[in-house]
Amino acid sequence: MTNDELDMMRLSYLVPIVEALIGGYCFFLLAKSFMQSKKRAVSVGAIYFLSMRVLYIIPMHFINFAAYGFGVFAAFAVMCLLERRNYGQKAFITVVFFSLHWFAYAMTDILRDKTYDAILKTNYMVVHQNQWFAVYAVMCLFWLALYFVFMAVSIRCISKKCAYKYIDLSARELLILIAPSIMGVLGFESMWYYRTSYIAENGKFSDIYDVLAIFYCVAAVTVIVVVIVLYQGIKAQQEEKVQNGLLAAQIDSIKQHMEQVENLYQNTRSIRHDMTNHILTLERLYAGNKVEEAKSYTIELKAALAEMTGNINSGNPVTDVILQEMQISATKRKIRFEMDFHYPIDSGVNAFDVSVILNNALRNALENSEKSKEPHIFVRSYRRKNAYMIEVCNSFTGNLQWDAENELPITSKEKLDGHGYGLANIRKVARKYSGDIDIVLKNGEFWLSIMLMLER
Repeated sequence: MTNDELDMMRLSYLVPIVEALIGGYCFFLLAKSFMQSKKRAVSVGAIYFLSMRVLYIIPMHFINFAAYGFGVFAAFAVMCLLERRNYGQKAFITVVFFSLHWFAYAMTDILRDKTYDAILKTNYMVVHQNQWFAVYAVMCLFWLALYFVFMAVSIRCISKKCAYKYIDLSARELLILIAPSIMGVLGFESMWYYRTSYIAENGKFSDIYDVLAIFYCVAAVTVIVVVIVLYQGIKAQQEEKVQNGLLAAQIDSIKQHMEQVENLYQNTRSIRHDMTNHILTLERLYAGNKVEEAKSYTIELKAALAEMTGNINSGNPVTDVILQEMQISATKRKIRFEMDFHYPIDSGVNAFDVSVILNNALRNALENSEKSKEPHIFVRSYRRKNAYMIEVCNSFTGNLQWDAENELPITSKEKLDGHGYGLANIRKVARKYSGDIDIVLKNGEFWLSIMLMLER
Protein backbone atom coordinates (compact mmCIF):
# COMPACT_ATOMS: atom_id res chain seq x y z
CA MET A 1 0.00 0.00 0.00
CA THR A 2 1.44 3.37 -1.04
CA ASN A 3 1.81 6.38 1.22
CA ASP A 4 -1.00 8.17 -0.63
CA GLU A 5 -3.29 5.21 -0.08
CA LEU A 6 -2.46 5.18 3.64
CA ASP A 7 -3.04 8.91 3.88
CA MET A 8 -6.30 8.49 1.98
CA MET A 9 -7.44 5.86 4.49
CA ARG A 10 -6.55 8.07 7.44
CA LEU A 11 -8.37 11.00 5.85
CA SER A 12 -11.46 8.87 5.21
CA TYR A 13 -11.62 8.19 8.97
CA LEU A 14 -10.81 11.73 10.04
CA VAL A 15 -13.31 13.65 7.88
CA PRO A 16 -16.47 11.94 9.29
CA ILE A 17 -15.16 12.54 12.82
CA VAL A 18 -14.65 16.25 12.16
CA GLU A 19 -18.03 16.46 10.42
CA ALA A 20 -19.77 14.87 13.41
CA LEU A 21 -17.86 17.18 15.75
CA ILE A 22 -18.98 20.24 13.76
CA GLY A 23 -22.56 18.92 13.74
CA GLY A 24 -22.47 18.39 17.51
CA TYR A 25 -21.13 21.89 18.06
CA CYS A 26 -23.79 23.40 15.80
CA PHE A 27 -26.50 21.43 17.62
CA PHE A 28 -25.10 22.83 20.87
CA LEU A 29 -25.31 26.38 19.45
CA LEU A 30 -28.95 25.90 18.52
CA ALA A 31 -29.94 24.13 21.75
CA LYS A 32 -28.13 26.73 23.88
CA SER A 33 -30.49 29.45 22.65
CA PHE A 34 -33.56 27.49 23.75
CA MET A 35 -32.40 25.66 26.89
CA GLN A 36 -32.00 27.25 30.30
CA SER A 37 -28.64 25.64 31.03
CA LYS A 38 -25.52 25.86 28.89
CA LYS A 39 -24.18 22.61 30.38
CA ARG A 40 -27.30 20.75 29.28
CA ALA A 41 -26.91 22.14 25.78
CA VAL A 42 -23.33 20.84 25.75
CA SER A 43 -24.67 17.39 26.67
CA VAL A 44 -27.10 17.54 23.74
CA GLY A 45 -24.32 18.35 21.28
CA ALA A 46 -22.11 15.62 22.77
CA ILE A 47 -24.86 13.00 22.44
CA TYR A 48 -25.38 13.91 18.81
CA PHE A 49 -21.63 13.58 18.13
CA LEU A 50 -21.39 10.23 19.94
CA SER A 51 -24.50 8.88 18.19
CA MET A 52 -23.08 9.70 14.77
CA ARG A 53 -19.75 8.12 15.66
CA VAL A 54 -21.41 4.92 16.91
CA LEU A 55 -23.48 4.66 13.74
CA TYR A 56 -20.34 5.16 11.65
CA ILE A 57 -18.28 2.39 13.28
CA ILE A 58 -20.88 -0.34 13.85
CA PRO A 59 -20.93 -3.02 11.12
CA MET A 60 -24.37 -2.13 9.77
CA HIS A 61 -25.51 -0.32 6.68
CA PHE A 62 -27.60 2.77 7.37
CA ILE A 63 -29.26 5.02 4.85
CA ASN A 64 -27.92 8.53 5.43
CA PHE A 65 -31.35 9.92 6.27
CA ALA A 66 -31.97 7.18 8.82
CA ALA A 67 -28.51 7.58 10.37
CA TYR A 68 -28.78 11.34 10.83
CA GLY A 69 -32.40 10.92 11.89
CA PHE A 70 -31.27 8.58 14.66
CA GLY A 71 -28.62 11.09 15.74
CA VAL A 72 -31.02 14.03 16.05
CA PHE A 73 -33.62 11.81 17.76
CA ALA A 74 -31.04 10.79 20.37
CA ALA A 75 -30.26 14.48 20.96
CA PHE A 76 -33.99 15.24 21.22
CA ALA A 77 -34.48 12.47 23.78
CA VAL A 78 -31.61 13.83 25.89
CA MET A 79 -33.08 17.35 25.74
CA CYS A 80 -36.42 16.03 27.00
CA LEU A 81 -34.75 14.11 29.82
CA LEU A 82 -32.62 17.04 30.93
CA GLU A 83 -35.45 19.59 30.79
CA ARG A 84 -38.85 17.98 31.19
CA ARG A 85 -40.80 20.91 29.85
CA ASN A 86 -41.49 22.73 26.62
CA TYR A 87 -41.34 19.61 24.45
CA GLY A 88 -42.78 21.48 21.47
CA GLN A 89 -39.79 23.82 21.32
CA LYS A 90 -37.42 20.86 21.56
CA ALA A 91 -39.18 19.11 18.67
CA PHE A 92 -39.00 22.34 16.68
CA ILE A 93 -35.24 22.84 17.04
CA THR A 94 -34.62 19.12 16.36
CA VAL A 95 -36.52 19.18 13.06
CA VAL A 96 -34.97 22.51 12.09
CA PHE A 97 -31.45 21.24 12.76
CA PHE A 98 -32.12 18.08 10.74
CA SER A 99 -33.25 20.13 7.75
CA LEU A 100 -30.42 22.65 8.06
CA HIS A 101 -27.89 19.82 8.05
CA TRP A 102 -29.11 18.52 4.69
CA PHE A 103 -29.32 21.94 3.10
CA ALA A 104 -25.80 22.80 4.26
CA TYR A 105 -24.59 19.35 3.22
CA ALA A 106 -26.00 19.76 -0.30
CA MET A 107 -24.65 23.26 -0.87
CA THR A 108 -21.16 22.41 0.37
CA ASP A 109 -21.13 19.16 -1.60
CA ILE A 110 -21.99 20.93 -4.85
CA LEU A 111 -19.49 23.74 -4.31
CA ARG A 112 -16.78 21.28 -3.34
CA ASP A 113 -17.44 19.06 -6.36
CA LYS A 114 -17.49 22.00 -8.77
CA THR A 115 -14.30 23.48 -7.35
CA TYR A 116 -12.52 20.11 -7.23
CA ASP A 117 -13.54 19.28 -10.80
CA ALA A 118 -12.34 22.67 -12.03
CA ILE A 119 -8.96 22.28 -10.31
CA LEU A 120 -8.39 18.78 -11.71
CA LYS A 121 -8.96 20.09 -15.25
CA THR A 122 -6.30 22.79 -14.97
CA ASN A 123 -3.03 22.42 -16.90
CA TYR A 124 -1.07 22.32 -13.66
CA MET A 125 -2.94 19.23 -12.39
CA VAL A 126 -2.69 17.55 -15.78
CA VAL A 127 1.08 17.82 -15.53
CA HIS A 128 1.37 17.17 -11.76
CA GLN A 129 -0.79 14.09 -11.24
CA ASN A 130 1.11 13.29 -8.04
CA GLN A 131 -0.52 16.29 -6.33
CA TRP A 132 -4.05 14.91 -6.46
CA PHE A 133 -4.08 13.80 -2.79
CA ALA A 134 -2.96 17.21 -1.54
CA VAL A 135 -5.73 18.83 -3.58
CA TYR A 136 -8.25 16.29 -2.27
CA ALA A 137 -7.19 16.99 1.32
CA VAL A 138 -7.60 20.72 0.76
CA MET A 139 -11.05 20.11 -0.73
CA CYS A 140 -12.03 18.12 2.36
CA LEU A 141 -11.01 21.05 4.56
CA PHE A 142 -12.87 23.37 2.20
CA TRP A 143 -16.01 21.20 2.52
CA LEU A 144 -15.82 21.08 6.32
CA ALA A 145 -15.27 24.85 6.55
CA LEU A 146 -18.20 25.62 4.24
CA TYR A 147 -20.44 23.18 6.10
CA PHE A 148 -19.65 24.88 9.40
CA VAL A 149 -20.16 28.38 7.97
CA PHE A 150 -23.54 27.52 6.41
CA MET A 151 -24.75 25.80 9.59
CA ALA A 152 -23.48 28.50 11.95
CA VAL A 153 -24.93 31.38 9.89
CA SER A 154 -28.32 29.66 9.54
CA ILE A 155 -28.48 28.84 13.26
CA ARG A 156 -27.50 32.38 14.20
CA CYS A 157 -30.26 33.81 12.00
CA ILE A 158 -32.86 31.50 13.53
CA SER A 159 -31.71 32.06 17.12
CA LYS A 160 -31.66 35.82 16.61
CA LYS A 161 -35.18 35.89 15.15
CA CYS A 162 -36.69 33.71 17.91
CA ALA A 163 -37.64 36.15 20.65
CA TYR A 164 -40.03 33.75 22.43
CA LYS A 165 -37.63 30.88 23.08
CA TYR A 166 -39.08 29.60 26.35
CA ILE A 167 -42.80 29.54 25.63
CA ASP A 168 -44.50 26.19 25.24
CA LEU A 169 -45.71 25.62 21.69
CA SER A 170 -49.16 24.27 21.01
CA ALA A 171 -49.56 21.43 18.49
CA ARG A 172 -50.83 23.89 15.87
CA GLU A 173 -47.94 26.29 16.40
CA LEU A 174 -45.43 23.45 16.23
CA LEU A 175 -46.93 22.22 12.96
CA ILE A 176 -46.73 25.70 11.44
CA LEU A 177 -43.08 26.11 12.44
CA ILE A 178 -41.80 22.69 11.34
CA ALA A 179 -43.84 22.43 8.10
CA PRO A 180 -41.25 24.39 6.02
CA SER A 181 -38.44 22.17 7.35
CA ILE A 182 -40.29 18.92 6.65
CA MET A 183 -41.44 19.96 3.19
CA GLY A 184 -37.99 21.35 2.45
CA VAL A 185 -36.27 18.07 3.36
CA LEU A 186 -38.75 16.00 1.32
CA GLY A 187 -38.19 18.27 -1.69
CA PHE A 188 -34.44 18.08 -1.15
CA GLU A 189 -34.52 14.27 -1.14
CA SER A 190 -36.34 14.20 -4.51
CA MET A 191 -34.00 16.78 -6.00
CA TRP A 192 -30.89 14.99 -4.72
CA TYR A 193 -32.11 11.66 -6.09
CA TYR A 194 -32.42 13.09 -9.61
CA ARG A 195 -29.04 14.83 -9.34
CA THR A 196 -27.34 11.58 -8.26
CA SER A 197 -29.10 9.62 -11.01
CA TYR A 198 -27.96 12.13 -13.62
CA ILE A 199 -24.34 11.89 -12.48
CA ALA A 200 -24.48 8.07 -12.49
CA GLU A 201 -25.94 7.96 -16.00
CA ASN A 202 -23.80 10.66 -17.63
CA GLY A 203 -20.60 10.47 -15.63
CA LYS A 204 -20.54 14.23 -15.11
CA PHE A 205 -22.22 17.00 -13.15
CA SER A 206 -25.21 18.92 -14.41
CA ASP A 207 -24.79 22.67 -14.15
CA ILE A 208 -28.56 23.15 -14.24
CA TYR A 209 -29.21 20.64 -11.47
CA ASP A 210 -26.45 22.09 -9.33
CA VAL A 211 -27.61 25.69 -9.70
CA LEU A 212 -31.20 24.67 -9.00
CA ALA A 213 -30.11 22.63 -5.99
CA ILE A 214 -28.20 25.54 -4.43
CA PHE A 215 -31.07 27.90 -5.17
CA TYR A 216 -33.52 25.43 -3.62
CA CYS A 217 -31.47 25.05 -0.42
CA VAL A 218 -31.05 28.81 0.00
CA ALA A 219 -34.76 29.33 -0.65
CA ALA A 220 -35.69 26.59 1.85
CA VAL A 221 -33.57 28.12 4.61
CA THR A 222 -35.03 31.55 3.79
CA VAL A 223 -38.58 30.20 4.06
CA ILE A 224 -37.79 28.64 7.45
CA VAL A 225 -36.46 31.97 8.74
CA VAL A 226 -39.39 33.93 7.24
CA VAL A 227 -41.97 31.63 8.86
CA ILE A 228 -40.21 32.03 12.20
CA VAL A 229 -40.21 35.82 11.79
CA LEU A 230 -43.92 35.83 10.93
CA TYR A 231 -44.69 33.61 13.90
CA GLN A 232 -42.71 35.90 16.20
CA GLY A 233 -44.70 38.84 14.87
CA ILE A 234 -47.97 37.09 15.66
CA LYS A 235 -46.76 36.25 19.17
CA ALA A 236 -45.68 39.86 19.68
CA GLN A 237 -49.16 41.06 18.70
CA GLN A 238 -50.72 38.55 21.10
CA GLU A 239 -48.37 39.70 23.85
CA GLU A 240 -49.26 43.32 23.17
CA LYS A 241 -52.95 42.43 23.33
CA VAL A 242 -52.44 40.72 26.67
CA GLN A 243 -50.43 43.64 28.02
CA ASN A 244 -53.14 46.06 26.89
CA GLY A 245 -55.70 43.88 28.63
CA LEU A 246 -53.63 43.84 31.82
CA LEU A 247 -53.24 47.60 31.62
CA ALA A 248 -57.00 48.00 31.14
CA ALA A 249 -57.60 45.77 34.16
CA GLN A 250 -55.20 47.84 36.26
CA ILE A 251 -56.87 51.06 35.15
CA ASP A 252 -60.21 49.51 36.09
CA SER A 253 -58.78 48.65 39.52
CA ILE A 254 -57.53 52.23 39.96
CA LYS A 255 -60.97 53.58 39.07
CA GLN A 256 -62.57 51.31 41.63
CA HIS A 257 -60.06 52.42 44.29
CA MET A 258 -60.84 56.04 43.53
CA GLU A 259 -64.58 55.39 43.78
CA GLN A 260 -64.13 53.53 47.06
CA VAL A 261 -61.93 56.23 48.57
CA GLU A 262 -64.36 58.92 47.34
CA ASN A 263 -67.26 57.10 49.02
CA LEU A 264 -65.26 56.88 52.24
CA TYR A 265 -64.44 60.59 51.99
CA GLN A 266 -68.11 61.45 51.46
CA ASN A 267 -69.04 59.35 54.49
CA THR A 268 -66.37 61.11 56.56
CA ARG A 269 -67.67 64.54 55.48
CA SER A 270 -71.19 63.48 56.37
CA ILE A 271 -70.06 62.33 59.81
CA ARG A 272 -68.18 65.57 60.43
CA HIS A 273 -71.21 67.61 59.33
CA ASP A 274 -73.60 65.81 61.67
CA MET A 275 -71.19 65.27 64.58
CA THR A 276 -71.90 68.70 66.11
CA ASN A 277 -75.64 68.00 66.16
CA HIS A 278 -75.03 64.55 67.69
CA ILE A 279 -72.86 66.02 70.43
CA LEU A 280 -75.46 68.74 71.18
CA THR A 281 -78.20 66.09 71.37
CA LEU A 282 -76.17 63.99 73.80
CA GLU A 283 -75.39 67.04 75.96
CA ARG A 284 -79.10 67.90 76.19
CA LEU A 285 -79.99 64.33 77.10
CA TYR A 286 -77.40 64.23 79.89
CA ALA A 287 -78.34 67.74 81.04
CA GLY A 288 -81.95 66.60 81.36
CA ASN A 289 -80.75 63.57 83.34
CA LYS A 290 -82.02 61.24 80.59
CA VAL A 291 -79.17 58.72 80.94
CA GLU A 292 -80.94 55.72 79.40
CA GLU A 293 -81.99 57.71 76.35
CA ALA A 294 -78.39 58.99 76.02
CA LYS A 295 -77.00 55.44 76.17
CA SER A 296 -79.50 54.24 73.56
CA TYR A 297 -78.65 57.20 71.34
CA THR A 298 -74.91 56.43 71.75
CA ILE A 299 -75.42 52.81 70.71
CA GLU A 300 -77.33 53.88 67.60
CA LEU A 301 -74.64 56.44 66.81
CA LYS A 302 -71.88 53.82 67.11
CA ALA A 303 -73.79 51.49 64.79
CA ALA A 304 -74.23 54.25 62.22
CA LEU A 305 -70.54 55.14 62.42
CA ALA A 306 -69.52 51.51 61.97
CA GLU A 307 -71.78 51.18 58.95
CA MET A 308 -70.37 54.31 57.30
CA THR A 309 -66.67 53.90 58.14
CA GLY A 310 -66.48 50.15 58.39
CA ASN A 311 -65.17 47.91 61.14
CA ILE A 312 -62.27 46.44 59.19
CA ASN A 313 -58.73 47.12 60.35
CA SER A 314 -56.28 45.25 58.13
CA GLY A 315 -53.35 47.55 58.76
CA ASN A 316 -53.65 49.68 55.62
CA PRO A 317 -56.43 52.12 54.65
CA VAL A 318 -56.39 51.02 50.99
CA THR A 319 -56.97 47.35 51.80
CA ASP A 320 -59.51 48.40 54.46
CA VAL A 321 -61.59 50.16 51.80
CA ILE A 322 -61.40 47.23 49.37
CA LEU A 323 -62.31 44.61 51.96
CA GLN A 324 -65.18 46.76 53.23
CA GLU A 325 -66.62 47.23 49.74
CA MET A 326 -66.31 43.51 48.99
CA GLN A 327 -67.95 42.66 52.31
CA ILE A 328 -70.87 44.97 51.53
CA SER A 329 -71.22 43.47 48.02
CA ALA A 330 -71.17 39.94 49.45
CA THR A 331 -73.82 40.83 52.03
CA LYS A 332 -76.11 42.25 49.32
CA ARG A 333 -75.72 39.03 47.30
CA LYS A 334 -76.32 36.92 50.43
CA ILE A 335 -72.83 35.46 50.32
CA ARG A 336 -71.14 34.58 53.62
CA PHE A 337 -67.95 36.63 53.80
CA GLU A 338 -65.20 35.88 56.33
CA MET A 339 -61.73 37.36 56.55
CA ASP A 340 -58.53 37.17 58.52
CA PHE A 341 -56.45 39.54 56.43
CA HIS A 342 -53.48 41.57 57.64
CA TYR A 343 -51.43 43.90 55.49
CA PRO A 344 -47.64 43.24 55.67
CA ILE A 345 -46.54 46.49 57.34
CA ASP A 346 -42.88 47.55 56.86
CA SER A 347 -42.33 44.82 54.29
CA GLY A 348 -41.59 46.84 51.14
CA VAL A 349 -44.81 45.65 49.48
CA ASN A 350 -46.67 48.37 47.61
CA ALA A 351 -50.25 48.86 48.82
CA PHE A 352 -51.42 49.29 45.24
CA ASP A 353 -50.01 45.84 44.30
CA VAL A 354 -51.86 44.22 47.19
CA SER A 355 -55.02 46.08 46.21
CA VAL A 356 -54.72 44.71 42.65
CA ILE A 357 -54.56 41.19 44.07
CA LEU A 358 -57.51 41.68 46.42
CA ASN A 359 -59.69 43.47 43.88
CA ASN A 360 -59.24 40.86 41.16
CA ALA A 361 -59.34 37.82 43.44
CA LEU A 362 -62.42 38.93 45.39
CA ARG A 363 -64.30 40.11 42.31
CA ASN A 364 -63.79 36.66 40.76
CA ALA A 365 -64.84 35.06 44.04
CA LEU A 366 -68.05 37.12 44.17
CA GLU A 367 -68.97 36.19 40.61
CA ASN A 368 -68.22 32.48 40.97
CA SER A 369 -69.63 31.81 44.44
CA GLU A 370 -73.15 33.19 44.15
CA LYS A 371 -74.26 30.33 41.88
CA SER A 372 -73.61 27.71 44.56
CA LYS A 373 -76.17 26.49 47.11
CA GLU A 374 -74.19 27.74 50.10
CA PRO A 375 -72.22 30.71 48.74
CA HIS A 376 -69.24 31.73 50.82
CA ILE A 377 -65.92 33.54 50.54
CA PHE A 378 -62.96 33.39 52.89
CA VAL A 379 -59.84 35.53 52.56
CA ARG A 380 -56.83 35.37 54.83
CA SER A 381 -53.15 36.25 54.89
CA TYR A 382 -50.15 35.07 56.89
CA ARG A 383 -46.36 35.15 56.87
CA ARG A 384 -43.85 32.31 56.90
CA LYS A 385 -40.39 33.86 57.32
CA ASN A 386 -40.01 36.09 54.24
CA ALA A 387 -42.97 34.56 52.36
CA TYR A 388 -46.25 36.48 52.53
CA MET A 389 -49.27 34.37 51.60
CA ILE A 390 -52.72 35.52 50.54
CA GLU A 391 -55.42 32.85 50.22
CA VAL A 392 -58.89 33.36 48.79
CA CYS A 393 -61.37 30.51 48.97
CA ASN A 394 -64.87 30.60 47.51
CA SER A 395 -67.63 28.12 46.78
CA PHE A 396 -67.58 26.94 43.19
CA THR A 397 -69.80 24.88 40.92
CA GLY A 398 -68.75 23.35 37.62
CA ASN A 399 -65.37 22.46 36.15
CA LEU A 400 -62.32 24.41 35.03
CA GLN A 401 -60.89 24.46 31.52
CA TRP A 402 -57.22 25.33 31.34
CA ASP A 403 -55.36 27.43 28.83
CA ALA A 404 -52.21 25.44 28.01
CA GLU A 405 -50.37 28.56 26.85
CA ASN A 406 -50.55 30.63 30.06
CA GLU A 407 -51.42 27.78 32.49
CA LEU A 408 -54.49 29.62 33.80
CA PRO A 409 -58.20 28.72 33.76
CA ILE A 410 -60.05 29.84 30.66
CA THR A 411 -62.47 32.62 31.46
CA SER A 412 -66.09 32.24 30.43
CA LYS A 413 -66.22 35.95 29.58
CA GLU A 414 -64.92 37.74 26.55
CA LYS A 415 -61.76 39.70 27.35
CA LEU A 416 -63.33 43.07 26.91
CA ASP A 417 -63.04 46.12 29.18
CA GLY A 418 -60.46 44.33 31.32
CA HIS A 419 -62.55 41.21 31.96
CA GLY A 420 -60.75 37.88 31.84
CA TYR A 421 -57.36 39.23 32.90
CA GLY A 422 -57.89 38.99 36.67
CA LEU A 423 -55.74 35.93 37.36
CA ALA A 424 -53.10 37.03 34.83
CA ASN A 425 -52.93 40.38 36.60
CA ILE A 426 -52.57 38.68 39.99
CA ARG A 427 -49.79 36.43 38.72
CA LYS A 428 -47.99 39.43 37.21
CA VAL A 429 -47.96 41.14 40.62
CA ALA A 430 -46.83 37.94 42.35
CA ARG A 431 -43.93 37.47 39.95
CA LYS A 432 -42.94 41.08 40.52
CA TYR A 433 -42.11 39.96 44.08
CA SER A 434 -40.42 36.71 42.94
CA GLY A 435 -43.53 34.72 43.82
CA ASP A 436 -46.34 32.98 41.97
CA ILE A 437 -49.91 31.74 42.27
CA ASP A 438 -51.43 28.32 42.76
CA ILE A 439 -54.98 27.24 41.92
CA VAL A 440 -56.72 24.19 43.38
CA LEU A 441 -60.31 23.05 42.85
CA LYS A 442 -61.51 20.57 45.48
CA ASN A 443 -64.68 19.70 47.38
CA GLY A 444 -66.73 22.34 45.60
CA GLU A 445 -64.30 25.13 46.51
CA PHE A 446 -61.93 27.25 44.45
CA TRP A 447 -58.67 27.94 46.27
CA LEU A 448 -56.39 30.70 45.02
CA SER A 449 -53.04 31.02 46.81
CA ILE A 450 -50.73 33.97 46.11
CA MET A 451 -47.15 34.04 47.39
CA LEU A 452 -45.07 37.21 47.60
CA MET A 453 -41.44 37.07 48.71
CA LEU A 454 -40.71 39.91 51.13
CA GLU A 455 -37.42 41.64 51.82
CA ARG A 456 -35.77 40.38 54.97
